[in-house]
Amino acid sequence: MRSFGRTGISTESGTPQAPAIAPTPRHQRAAQLHPGAWWLWSLSLGTAATRTTNPLLLALLLTTSAYVVATHRAPTPTARSYTAFLKLALAVLLIRLLFAVVLGSPVPGTQVIVTLPEVPLPHWAQGIRLGGRVTAEGLLFALYDGLKLATLLVCVGAANALASPTRLLKSLPGALYEMGVAVVVALAFAPNLIADVQRLRAARRLRGRPDRGLRGLLQVGLPVLEGALERSVALAAAMDARGYGRTADVPASVRRTTTALTLGGLLGVCAGTYGLLTAAGGTYGLPFLLTGLAAALAGLRLGGRRSPRTRYRPDVWNVRACLVAASGVAVAALLTVAASTDPTALHPSTIPLVAPSLPLWPAAAVLLGLLPAFLAPTPTPKEPS
Repeated sequence: MRSFGRTGISTESGTPQAPAIAPTPRHQRAAQLHPGAWWLWSLSLGTAATRTTNPLLLALLLTTSAYVVATHRAPTPTARSYTAFLKLALAVLLIRLLFAVVLGSPVPGTQVIVTLPEVPLPHWAQGIRLGGRVTAEGLLFALYDGLKLATLLVCVGAANALASPTRLLKSLPGALYEMGVAVVVALAFAPNLIADVQRLRAARRLRGRPDRGLRGLLQVGLPVLEGALERSVALAAAMDARGYGRTADVPASVRRTTTALTLGGLLGVCAGTYGLLTAAGGTYGLPFLLTGLAAALAGLRLGGRRSPRTRYRPDVWNVRACLVAASGVAVAALLTVAASTDPTALHPSTIPLVAPSLPLWPAAAVLLGLLPAFLAPTPTPKEPS
């Protein structure tokens, strides 16, 4: 007998075989992690990078984000932009070191590495120099400072590689939808630009045309700008077709309550933050901050009534998403505490020169950022961006 295994009719042995059931969209969505969790995790690692200049801790943050991206990024055009963010971070670091060599460093030093010819400048340019002494202290200060900024850029690249900003826009509350569109367009510009450049360079290679060097860059630049313009026009047409900007009629009392809650909540947040930053306001800072946050969230909840919209296949915030986001927030919070309790370990001295050491418990706190590599589901090749 002929086998019909895929249809479930019969096999050669005559035993019925169950048909292969493809995963449903609900199962596919359950295997995905909420994009807000990935973005909160990545931005928390970036916040942790701003709290230290220790190159060992920054290298550990880079390794942590790179490992999670290597194991959990989906095969999408935005995910491939992570390599471009790495190159951008390296370029930022090299430019920072070049400025320290050519323009000098604000950190005085005694250990001179090389003395460059100094260009005399007019009196109105006092404080700026071209050339002169290049000290080890100044170079290390520039290296630490540039590495901190490079780590922050890599963390933003990790957020783009792990979750598309477009998916994040679908999860925003209605009151923040207009502002979220502007933020998402700004965040998605770099990945889309990189994807266009890669696509056009691949097309030029297939046609036997040069894709490297200044000539290749100039010939690729115009189609990339044209594609960006067409994509913007298409986005505007799609937003207009979907009724973007329409508001629902709500009672005047709801509008006034929303305004009062939002403004009062923002004022409470400002007052609470000021109280936490000053020694005299330590007693009222936290209550004001929590009350302001509660009022602002209530105002956003009411403000969402003016923007009626539905979500097609919304992302679900589950236990895994909470654990992934909590791991990143824990890294940022613990490094913030470490920066205030042990600033010497997190900010190695350059005057005098001191070899950076790896503090144990801040390093263990950074390793908490590896939890998404074991908690988050592995993306499938058909996962939407």
